[in-house]
Formats: sequence, C-alpha cells, structure tokens
Amino acid sequence: GITRLMNLLREKAPNAIKTVSLHTYTGHAFALDASMAMYQFLISTQQIKSGFSIAELRDSNGNLTGHLLGLYNRSIMLMENGIKPVWVFDGKPPEAKSHVLKQRKQRKEDAEKGKSEAKDEGDMERALKLSNQTVKIDQQMTNDAKRLVQLLGLPMIEAPSEAEATCSILAKSGKVYAAATEDMDSLCFGCPVLIRDINNKNEPVIEINLEQVLTELKINMDEFIDLCILCGCDYSSKIEGIGVINAYKLIKEHKNIEGVIKYAENFNKDPNHK
Repeated sequence: GITRLMNLLREKAPNAIKTVSLHTYTGHAFALDASMAMYQFLISTQQIKSGFSIAELRDSNGNLTGHLLGLYNRSIMLMENGIKPVWVFDGKPPEAKSHVLKQRKQRKEDAEKGKSEAKDEGDMERALKLSNQTVKIDQQMTNDAKRLVQLLGLPMIEAPSEAEATCSILAKSGKVYAAATEDMDSLCFGCPVLIRDINNKNEPVIEINLEQVLTELKINMDEFIDLCILCGCDYSSKIEGIGVINAYKLIKEHKNIEGVIKYAENFNKDPNHK
C-alpha cells in the first residue's frame, strides 16, 4: 500500500513532496516511530560473515545490540541538526490488525524455515534476505531501548496502541513539528507533516505535506482516508482489480468506499465484465 500511495502522490500531487536538508528543521521536534526504527537497525546491521554465516551486532553476553546502536546514532544525528527527537514505542496492537499480525507471524515462520534450508545449501545471499524477514524484537530489547532513550535525556512515549498513530496526533496537536516514520498511515491519522527516508548519514529527507496533498488531489480528508484504504492498508483486505490510479478515479467519482462498492457490484453484474 505504501509504495502504491507514494507513486500516486508523485504523479498527482508532486508539489506535496519535497526533498529537504535536515538542518532546515533546526529548533523543531520530531516524533519518531521507535519500533519501526528498531527493526530497520536490526536488519541493516546483519551481514554475511566469511561467506558461510550471518553476523549480527551482539554484546559479550550474546544479546543483540543493533537496535540500540541505531537509536543512539539517529538521536545524536538529529540533535546535531538542532532537532529534538521524541521516541514513541508501540503499545497494544488494535484488534482490527489481528489478521495481519497472524499473516506476519506465518511469514516469519516460513522465512525461518527457508533461511535454514538456504544455509544448508550454502546460499548465503538468500539466507541473509530471509534473515531480514525473521527479525524479532522481544520485551527485553524494547525495555533496553526505552532505557537508552531516557539516559540520553530525551522524551520517551509509550503509545496506547500503534506508534505511528500517536506520532501523528503529537504532530496534529502541535506538540511536535512532524512525524518521522516510513509508514504512510500517518497521513490517514491527520499528520500535517510526514518525514520519510531519515537515515544515519545526515542526507536530505522527504517531506510530505498533508494539506498540499488534499489540495492537489482535490479531495477532502474523508475521501483521502477511503482512497488509502482502497490502495491497501493493514486493517482491511484489498478489493481485487482496483489499482491505485483507478482507486483515485473511483473516489473522485463516487466520494466514498460505499459508493465504490455499489459501483463495483453493478459493474460485476454485467456479463461483459469479469
């Protein structure tokens, strides 16, 4: 859903997306999705070692540390640019997402099996790829990450549910300037400014302005939310046969999902259509 929506915005609302240097945000605060960032750091610190094993960053007791190094480095980089990071951790996942979580769990189990087979066959490239899909974050790792953020003297927030929802509300209420997460869901939660593509190399980031998105797409917020659902999201299954451009046209024409479904039902009744 994220890639499809991003492609639509690039085509239909190009002025809503801009590339910005981090130092432009000096004096502002960002709310960051800690849980998503921790996964990114754990994946990026895995590598093939000596051609026959996969190495991860671990301490002397064998505990994974890539997530801590990543949070530390990213916090420092943002502070060096005069930006205050506010790290937000996931709470309890919403009930509506349970089917997605089951699918993810199954994918992780399949990837674990595939990784083991790839290692036996000596295909380390494939093993590393599958290893990225098996990354798990347990409670101890989360507790360590929260402690690190607090020791850095930074605000640490435990979201009641999804971290990106809380990040969005912090931005919407003006407590921070923007939400920094790769998840486009933030826009559906009404986040006015979304920052994507932050890495630890101090490179420019992507800024997406929600007001500009709505202006250029010529739709209101309710229509935008329904458009995002049609593009594919974590809370509902996708309607087969509706691509992103088609979804946009249908929302413009029928105003909401209910209208689109009614149209689709009539469309499918016609024996000339599949």
